[in-house]
Amino acid sequence: MQVKIEPSWQNYLAKEFDKDYFETLVTFVRKEYQTQVIYPPAKWIFRAFDLCPFDRIKVVILGQDPYHGQGQAHGLCFSVQDGVALPPSLQNIYREIADDTGVKPLPSGNLERWACQGVFLLNATLSVRASMAGSHQGQGWERFTDAVIETISRYREHVVFLLWGNYAQQKVRLIDVTRHCVLSAVHPSPLSAHRGFFGCKHFSKANSFLENHGLTPIEWR
Repeated sequence: MQVKIEPSWQNYLAKEFDKDYFETLVTFVRKEYQTQVIYPPAKWIFRAFDLCPFDRIKVVILGQDPYHGQGQAHGLCFSVQDGVALPPSLQNIYREIADDTGVKPLPSGNLERWACQGVFLLNATLSVRASMAGSHQGQGWERFTDAVIETISRYREHVVFLLWGNYAQQKVRLIDVTRHCVLSAVHPSPLSAHRGFFGCKHFSKANSFLENHGLTPIEWR
């Protein structure tokens, strides 16, 4: 199956796109977009891939579902479109960045500026019905994004994986921890951030790892 996605990803994921489950997933998603209000807009389903080519990945941040409110989701986990108020988890991410690095992030919650530096902002599920969190779980997206994580682990070197919360941390089984850096903490949600996200210093640790392997650090701003 030909999927409209950035060419380097097409090369690495072509076999995945040809599997039966992916065809079933595409059929489901197309029908959902035709009959329901779905986020993100269809043109942005693979936005994280398009902004961060495979050979430029330095850091992977894993989310679960896209935001399900109007005007929020645009294909990058934790990110919202320009002009949208910062969700609580992103507020806490910005707070930790400021405390950790001494640099206050820009006020916009649009994280495309990170993606263009090699931060792959991947949700485990790439679409969702409006106002219905988790509504596209169990349809095949998770199998696909697990394959994406495994592919990054297998074919890239010295990638930092930021796994926040129990759901993301379960994905460590897909990662070769002898070749990559895995940093884990509780989720930045207000419900848990005070139990270990604040003070985790993942942003400076990620940059130290990158620099130690001759890579340019990320500007977390």
